Amino acid sequence: DRYKVMMVMMDDEREEEGGEVEVIEEEIELNTSSTQEEIDVVQQIVSVIESVAQLGDYRRTQRKECYSLARRMKLLLPFLEETKDLDRPISKTCNAALCTLKCVLLMARKLLKTCNEGSKIYLALESEATLARFHAIYDKLSQTLDGLPFDELEISDEVKEQVELMAMHLRRAKRRTDTQDIELAMDMIVVFSKTDERNADSAIIERLAKKLDLHTSEDLKMETIAVRNLVKDRGCLNAETVQHVIDLLNKFKQVAGMEVVDILQDPVMPKMTKCPSLVIPHEFLCPITLEIMTEPVIIASGQSYERESIQKWFDTNHRTCPKTRQTLPHLSLAPNYALKNLILQWCEKNKFKLPKKDNSSCPESSSSEQKEGILSFVENLSSSKLELQRNAVKKIRLLSKENPENRVSIANNGGIPPLVQLLSYPDSKIQEHAVTAILNLSIDEANKKHIANEGAIPSIIDILQNGSIEARENSAAALFSLSMVDEIKVTVGFSNGIPALVDLLQNGTIRGKRDAATALFNLSLNQANKARAIDAGIVPPLLQLLKDKNLGMVDEALSIFLLLASHHEGRHAIGELSFIETLVEFIREGTPKNKECATAVLLELGSNNSSFILASLQFGVYEHLIELTNTGTNRAQRKANALLQVMHKSEQIP
Repeated sequence: DRYKVMMVMMDDEREEEGGEVEVIEEEIELNTSSTQEEIDVVQQIVSVIESVAQLGDYRRTQRKECYSLARRMKLLLPFLEETKDLDRPISKTCNAALCTLKCVLLMARKLLKTCNEGSKIYLALESEATLARFHAIYDKLSQTLDGLPFDELEISDEVKEQVELMAMHLRRAKRRTDTQDIELAMDMIVVFSKTDERNADSAIIERLAKKLDLHTSEDLKMETIAVRNLVKDRGCLNAETVQHVIDLLNKFKQVAGMEVVDILQDPVMPKMTKCPSLVIPHEFLCPITLEIMTEPVIIASGQSYERESIQKWFDTNHRTCPKTRQTLPHLSLAPNYALKNLILQWCEKNKFKLPKKDNSSCPESSSSEQKEGILSFVENLSSSKLELQRNAVKKIRLLSKENPENRVSIANNGGIPPLVQLLSYPDSKIQEHAVTAILNLSIDEANKKHIANEGAIPSIIDILQNGSIEARENSAAALFSLSMVDEIKVTVGFSNGIPALVDLLQNGTIRGKRDAATALFNLSLNQANKARAIDAGIVPPLLQLLKDKNLGMVDEALSIFLLLASHHEGRHAIGELSFIETLVEFIREGTPKNKECATAVLLELGSNNSSFILASLQFGVYEHLIELTNTGTNRAQRKANALLQVMHKSEQIP
């Protein structure tokens, strides 16, 4: 019967779902044997759907899938309402079908809950595996909906059509990789690489932190708790994966100026809690720093923060409440005297000394002086005196690298237009400083479009073609950073920037090759740019990167090949027998990451043309794929299994 079939379908997820599947099975057994449960099962399903509606926001890497699944669950409510209105007892057959539906929805809720409160870093690292779990639930939910006894439950034609349409959409749901996920993957390749000298580059780490919403003290402390819970709840996690998550979290903390501790041992406690027996009331702690407030202020959302912390938040171009994430109608700060008095009374009663502010450094005065200095340097960018210009652009380059506040201040003081003009200045050193300053400023999301709208792209490409070695490298890095915006990908492609990047990939220094590779990867997310890259001759230098393993760029090259393989011209350009043999060699004896990437490329090629499958089998790939399904990384195992399935379907293997 359908109940037993459903249990068999779940076997492949027992390891991932753990004890919850067993609990769900027990619930279903109770439901199918108890008259009272037969009556309540519909209400229980409604409760599951309503609890999902209360989860709120989701992790950015899974947000689209989460909202889609939650919305589809809500579409079942009219069906459930009509079922509740049935004026006779529900039969055992109907009850079993409803229990099966409840089981699938409980699994969906668990996945959504994971994406609501799980580790952001882990979910980004395992985004493909998480997406596979979504599609497994889509498959099970569509099968369950197909088996609902609509006639016996006396469901109206309108509601029946709605549920059937939903089931059809679930069946048609196709796997996709979001642009944002791929960009995250490329940044992660860099920060996790042991050979890439940029793996500790603060600009890359800062950009990654912003993408994952892990750039405030509160965000990072909550992530620390999530990581600890992850390790505790999933003791069977791969040790390398756990270390990757912890290492990246510590890098984020370093960039944010936080102390790095052993997160698996040290408790996450506010720094100001000196005495372990004295617990500071939660409402006295600033939500940003998690330290006791000395000068609390109220913002438009009604939340209270330490004045200095929330002012820094606003000064870095944020227009939202850090705690509620709502957009604020204004950025005014109002002193919260009532809360301050409560804090003072509590401190006096508990003999707790508030931290004294260091007035000797005069931070407000220092900040004001720095802003005046930035304004002066920006003005000198347009000076008629060459030495003043040189000094100003060099200072702007250094200041823009220091911190987010400076990048915002330089842009707000009108620094971007004169910098863009200096990109065309007939002085190689000024050009180098200007393009590097543009690179630094582009780290701020709000600055990207501003830079592009000022017409910087053609000038950056010109420096990429004709500038000094360092200027060319930084131009490529700037194009990578700017092309995070989809419209700018198109602009770079139309402006003939791809041939210049391919040239740097072919003839540049090791650093130049890396900068060119990351830029070309990002630009090739655009379908038209894939064809441009192929026409520009990207394949030979990529093949050279695969041959010269001392460069340490095999994974980057294979990642670009994966994008090219999704384009028909790309498959034609790279589908030589020698390339298939190279892929098989990496699957056989490459690093774990090499094997993973090579298998992904071969899967993409073989899914579109069975001749690639036949060629790989002739080179002996089969036994290596079997081994990979047992010993590879999580992603490598999934890709190897998928590739074996393609081979079976194409009847290339029995």
